[in-house]
Amino acid sequence: QVQLVESGGGLVQAGGSLRLSCAASGRTFSSYAMGWFRQAPGKEREFVAAIKWSGGSTYYADSVKGRFIISRDNAKRTVYLQLNSLKPEDTAVYYCAAAIKSYSVPVAASGYDYWGQGTQVIVSP
Repeated sequence: QVQLVESGGGLVQAGGSLRLSCAASGRTFSSYAMGWFRQAPGKEREFVAAIKWSGGSTYYADSVKGRFIISRDNAKRTVYLQLNSLKPEDTAVYYCAAAIKSYSVPVAASGYDYWGQGTQVIVSP
């Protein structure tokens, strides 16, 4: 019903920046919110940021507040995650996700119904 395509990952030095993109297609009208999660080697998938399609309300994990910015282009059905002041501990595979069933913005992975393939971010010292 909903397809998500991520891009923008790569290798960057500590202190650098990247912008991740996630393009949504299919039944995008049924998507209430979009989220970004990340999974580092040996760790569980964790919430990073989320945004509501209507109104654009945003939510951030404490670990990224002040450094990352989530935004969206409603016309293009695309969400972005601007990664600034990157640290080695930000190294992870970053996933975008779409929430269909939820009527509030989820901050847990279980609240999302569709997932992208992931894009790798590696931050070197």
